Amino acid sequence: MAYPLMEHPLGDSFYYNGTLYSFGSSVAADLMKPNESQIYYETVRVLKGCLLFVEDHMARLTSSVKGLEDFPIDTGFIVSEGYRYIRECKISSGNIRIVLTKTDLLIHSVDVKIPSSEDFSQGVNTSIFNWERKTPNLKIFRGDYKTAVNQKFSQSNSHGLPFELILSDSSDKLYEGSMSNLFVVRGGNVYSAPDSKILIGITRRRVITALERSGLGLKYGMFTLDEIKDSSDCAMFVSSTPFDILPIRYIDDYELNSASDPVIKSIAAEYANYTKEYINERGDDING
Repeated sequence: MAYPLMEHPLGDSFYYNGTLYSFGSSVAADLMKPNESQIYYETVRVLKGCLLFVEDHMARLTSSVKGLEDFPIDTGFIVSEGYRYIRECKISSGNIRIVLTKTDLLIHSVDVKIPSSEDFSQGVNTSIFNWERKTPNLKIFRGDYKTAVNQKFSQSNSHGLPFELILSDSSDKLYEGSMSNLFVVRGGNVYSAPDSKILIGITRRRVITALERSGLGLKYGMFTLDEIKDSSDCAMFVSSTPFDILPIRYIDDYELNSASDPVIKSIAAEYANYTKEYINERGDDING
């Protein structure tokens, strides 16, 4: 299915094959039309002028390309263009999208859904969506998936529209968020779906490091909603580039107290410290 190279743009300008254009240009209009190319993309968080964990994004981008077309990629050049873009456009915080095809490189600020302070302090509303990912480890545009997800997001549960969808497989096991990775805290242990089942999120990798730094470890396992309901001490959170770590309050009609869970609080605090260290170590990249 043909899909535009650029979606949800934000700001005034974007880079396309090394040239800065305005969103009012004819080039922008062309990029918003359906394109038959295979599209690969990464959404990278910008924090204090730093492309956060960008080397992980480049590794996943390379893996996605190798999984389908295997054309050569100069990740160093892509990163330098990303920094060039955020410096020229004076972007100190936000999210940029790096979009790649066999012939084109597009970099633009992207409008992503950001949780409110209440979402972080109380947890978010989610709904279950039955969907088995095809080639889950490849981050590419899939029109059928995006259409189905958008339709499900428009359907309210008893707590309103969901902030995120929790994907379930053919056995009703919950394994991933539609735009995030899912973690379950149960019996003092932290669980995630096996790597083969999910898109390996950049933030997920760093959350696992934060787990280890907190003296915890990750176990691999998946649970149905009924199994979660049967556990008296269960909490859940999702992780993603735009919002780091976010507790879940509702899964459809079921309520959790994830925002107050001490394990989740510990992981979030360690993750924040880890992020500060990463930024401090990359002063040369940030300052150009």
